Amino acid sequence: MNPLPDTLRVLIGDDHRIVREGLKQILADAPDVQVVAEAQTGTEVLAMVQALGGPQGLDVVLLDIAMPGLDGLDVLQALKREHPRLPVLMLSTYPEKQYAVRCIRLGACGYLNKSADPDDMLAAVRKAASGGVFLSQATAEALAAAVGSASAQGGPETLSHREHQVYRLLTQGMTVSEIGAQLGLAPNTVSTYRARILEKTGAKNDVELALYAERHARTAKPI
Repeated sequence: MNPLPDTLRVLIGDDHRIVREGLKQILADAPDVQVVAEAQTGTEVLAMVQALGGPQGLDVVLLDIAMPGLDGLDVLQALKREHPRLPVLMLSTYPEKQYAVRCIRLGACGYLNKSADPDDMLAAVRKAASGGVFLSQATAEALAAAVGSASAQGGPETLSHREHQVYRLLTQGMTVSEIGAQLGLAPNTVSTYRARILEKTGAKNDVELALYAERHARTAKPI
């Protein structure tokens, strides 16, 4: 673990102002934590991190998964490429079983539900800033389940990051063209990802894929 500086400098990336204000209020209760910047989009997060000099100007990034434009997982990967030593904590309203494992595998220093206890939020920030990984009980259980199911064939855990993005949008009922427009991909590229997703999940069409996603969420297998 690395020694903590006197003041931990935090950037909050979330497109909802009420969430940012709530997080700032929680962090303001800690004399050793200071929110030095906030951003509403993934692109803004990357620009602000760059402007602040990465780990020279920041100690932790608190990053929402569901961001407009570049989503949180895209931003996480970009940050780990450009500033590998900058700790990133992921925030979400999704339960740990859905995204925690994927975030940790992509280099996040922890995964927090937005309804997490304020003490856990502060503990996570301090743990990440010291070079550690914060694991809530739910995240630890999701990781353990992922290890236990590592040999299972098929399923969302086998999807690449881009495949998982397409999978998530397909199961929300979006068309290939709509997905292409949202992700900035050509429709034929989206169709290729869709074919791979169907093969990996064993679904024959979008209806079966939606049923698969519902069944997977109900059985609480991690992705």
